[in-house]
Amino acid sequence: MQRKILVTSALPYANGSIHLGHMVEYIQTDIWVRFQRMRGHECHYVCADDAHGTPIMLRAQKEGITPEQLISDVSTEHQADFAEFAISFDNYHSTHSDENRALASQIYLANRDAGHIETRTISQAYDPEKEMFLPDRFIRGECPKCGAADQYGDNCEACGATYDPTELKNPVSAVSGATPITKESEHYFFKLGDFEKTLQEWTHSDHLQPEVTRKLSEWFESGLQDWDISRDAPYFGFQIPDTDNKFFYVWMDAPIGYLASFKNYCDRSGIDFDSFMKPGSDTEMVHFIGKDIIYFHALFWPAMLEGAGFRQPDNVYAHGFLTVDGKKMSKSRGTFIKARTYLDHLNPEYLRYYFAAKLGSGIDDIDLSLEDFQTRINSDLVGKVVNIASRCAGFLTKRFDGKLGSELSEPSLFNDFIKQAENIAKRYEDREFGQAMREIMALADRANQYIDEMKPWVLAKEDGKEAEVQAICTMGINLFRVLIAYLKPVLPKTAEQAEAFLNIEALQWENIEAPLLDHNINKFKPLMTRVEQDKIDAIIEGSKQSMEAEKQLTKNLDKKSEKTDIEPIADEIQFDDFAKVDLRIAKIVNAEHVEGADKLLKLTLDIGIGEKQVFAGIKSAYSPEDLIGKLTVMVANLAPRKMRFGLSEGMVLAAGPGGKDLFVLNPDDGAQPGMRVK
Repeated sequence: MQRKILVTSALPYANGSIHLGHMVEYIQTDIWVRFQRMRGHECHYVCADDAHGTPIMLRAQKEGITPEQLISDVSTEHQADFAEFAISFDNYHSTHSDENRALASQIYLANRDAGHIETRTISQAYDPEKEMFLPDRFIRGECPKCGAADQYGDNCEACGATYDPTELKNPVSAVSGATPITKESEHYFFKLGDFEKTLQEWTHSDHLQPEVTRKLSEWFESGLQDWDISRDAPYFGFQIPDTDNKFFYVWMDAPIGYLASFKNYCDRSGIDFDSFMKPGSDTEMVHFIGKDIIYFHALFWPAMLEGAGFRQPDNVYAHGFLTVDGKKMSKSRGTFIKARTYLDHLNPEYLRYYFAAKLGSGIDDIDLSLEDFQTRINSDLVGKVVNIASRCAGFLTKRFDGKLGSELSEPSLFNDFIKQAENIAKRYEDREFGQAMREIMALADRANQYIDEMKPWVLAKEDGKEAEVQAICTMGINLFRVLIAYLKPVLPKTAEQAEAFLNIEALQWENIEAPLLDHNINKFKPLMTRVEQDKIDAIIEGSKQSMEAEKQLTKNLDKKSEKTDIEPIADEIQFDDFAKVDLRIAKIVNAEHVEGADKLLKLTLDIGIGEKQVFAGIKSAYSPEDLIGKLTVMVANLAPRKMRFGLSEGMVLAAGPGGKDLFVLNPDDGAQPGMRVK
């Protein structure tokens, strides 16, 4: 039966480049998707950039651009990298989209109206200079457990301890350097415990890998906690319906981005979106994710969907992390490799194959051993698979005008290859890609062994052996064709080139069985070349240079941010607008404290034609006695404002961000009270 499957990969964050650690997931997903399509199933693969949150807002501010411009630029970069790695998305979208705004609001409102959302007041770290609440990762200080300096507000990278930001010693804001204060705010919480029974059933019903189910059991035992789904302004994201300054936390609308991207695709292609979303549908929804985000995808996500009346995922498949040469990816060693750095030097399908050879159905980490990578590509792909076609094609082209023979020299061997189709298909279906690659390479060994034993290069020198040579090479080409068909989900571009060489239609799983006989092939062109050490060295060096360039860029942006920490110019006005403001030279004839006011001083101003009383918020920068007798500039025709402390009849002009950094304007010597400033 034809299956209808919606497949997603986790959304990359729109705040940086794709690196090889990311590519583990997209390659794994793409292989599985391509296999399903080869089997004739309707398989839709969608993704999007995760485009909301404080880091994006702050990076855009540093770069002097809007968040919208930043996420657009990053999306272009991400999609270019994915395209070169042959990741076959049907749609690539953004969480900052109309579809995601509508679906996030729909899912939130459905859960709210069903009683699954509640509000409560919480205490949070607050940056008094930037006037914003600080996410845990934007607070730095000394670890309360081991004392290590410059640690995040939620965990210590030195000792591994986790803690509350309020426990951090000597905390500072990573945004401004100010000491955070504690401030209360009303937040919105998703009541995860409302779904404990159905989540217990769902997580124990083969939707997850066994090791994930076991981990979730520990979380169930410790109790399901309510989930804070709101953030305070300023924040780059979607405003929560029926609120003034509350926004959806990025993890609230990020997974909904899967559905939003699919909705965008459905609207353009005529696919029935609702048929994939309703409970009990005969369609499938499958997510591929990293093991670090299991909590969100295996608890919050299915609960949110259930609360909104949507179908739950059929499967959530987690994978492990990537190490390089047995260690965590390192910027200093040049092993933190960006996708683009790799693409500048090597064929992307080499990495697709290497990852496939390492991947299984579990969540174990995989290692990219650069020495093993070079050896395996040269041995398996170049020395085994491509070599079969290379060895046979020359004889067929030169001696038989590219014509395959009318029979196979050893049909039983060909049948042995064909018999492996369902076994290899099961490996792909179960995501046991490493096992599939081993079995395919075992077949490649048999094909090369057959050619070695038959020695067509020897027979070609003997008279009357032409038909035998043609039959042997025909056999070799047919074995190569089967191998390429089995490898097509992993090596789609190589398979496409092989199909052109073989002069055949696109290979599908169902058309592998019939051999190519009495058929003309095209001239063979090398499909792959060996990986040389200089390419590996260039990637390492390129990664180091990339990291240095990134550090320098960050420094430059920091300097730019420091230099340009100034409010932007306001919208243009006409001269007539400016002329309406009556600015006058004023002499401060008296200044005094205002009882009960933290920021105000009461000023008496002589403007030549009388006196005016003004309350000015400059107490943090000036003492009253320092102001008496000075000249300044005031707005003389500002409508009087009745305050708790009295009537304020104007405004004195001052510059600066606030606090002690306030500077009252003084005219040059010679100016007199009452003179108009023009």
